[in-house]
Amino acid sequence: MERICQRQVIGFFIESTHATAMEADEPHPDVQPMIARQRRMQYLPTGLIGARGIRWLAALAQRFEDDDPPEVGRVAEGEISGPDEALPVRTYRPAGQGPYPTVVFFHGGGFVLGDLDSHDHLCRRLTVETGCEVVAVDYRLAPENPFPAAVEDAYAAVEWAADDPDALDRDGGLAVVGDSAGGNLAAVAALMAAERDGPDINYQALLYPAVGTREDQQSMQDHAGMILSESDIRWFDECYYGSEVHRRNPYGDPSRACDLSDVAPATVVTAGFDPLRDGGKAYAEQLVEAGVPTRFRNCEDLVHGFFGLLGQDVDPVEAAIEAVGDDLRDALDP
Repeated sequence: MERICQRQVIGFFIESTHATAMEADEPHPDVQPMIARQRRMQYLPTGLIGARGIRWLAALAQRFEDDDPPEVGRVAEGEISGPDEALPVRTYRPAGQGPYPTVVFFHGGGFVLGDLDSHDHLCRRLTVETGCEVVAVDYRLAPENPFPAAVEDAYAAVEWAADDPDALDRDGGLAVVGDSAGGNLAAVAALMAAERDGPDINYQALLYPAVGTREDQQSMQDHAGMILSESDIRWFDECYYGSEVHRRNPYGDPSRACDLSDVAPATVVTAGFDPLRDGGKAYAEQLVEAGVPTRFRNCEDLVHGFFGLLGQDVDPVEAAIEAVGDDLRDALDP
């Protein structure tokens, strides 16, 4: 089996301690408290709580997190021109002398939750691990702004970053990264750039992306309810897509694209106990079949959203962020 340290390998391979299994016997012990907390929050269906209620619960939980974020060279708040309104962004610059490659980051949260604060730790860690300047984008959320608002915002942010404005100390390298719903947006931005002869994106890193998910997939049948319930997934989809027509749009789900051959090389990361796992794996296979250099990394004892455990000394989570950092650093090294 190819190991993750063999970074010269290009193609489809699985990083796992199990030769064939996509999941361990049970989630990692340090992940169990995360599962327990999420189950306590699921005492009412997400659809019944509503977008405002679930955002309030998420913000409340975030306030009680014991977070010691990694230090970076500089953090700056700003705004860029969006297609409909100004978009808040937060820029993380590494310590040391620039210029730097640029990573445009899109947060997860089912297209309904999340903001610049919810993924601050992850963005800081990406900055440290990659040596890149990371630009986090606060795109418009559903259901107030359904598809394609988030897509339009994501692509506008990539175009802005590619223009090398004075706000960025950019060396020319450009990548898109996102987790969960943000992984979808990163993949769509890469697809749009390829189809529209847009910005030259050198790499995409898709972290447990919401891509290619189907109800009949084994991971959906086995792990819905672990962190994301089946009703949660349906509700998020209804808030964002609204119509089955939009779900079939390649800019809504890039696994629907007819041709992926020109998109940027990729890393796709999945979690063994994530209902979205098989969709991410299938998308990685699509990329490889299209001739796109792709690394697929399955963390067989982790769950959806595991990068939220950064800084809590969970060994497989630390290994995963280091591996993603290695991939981005290798791809963007001038």
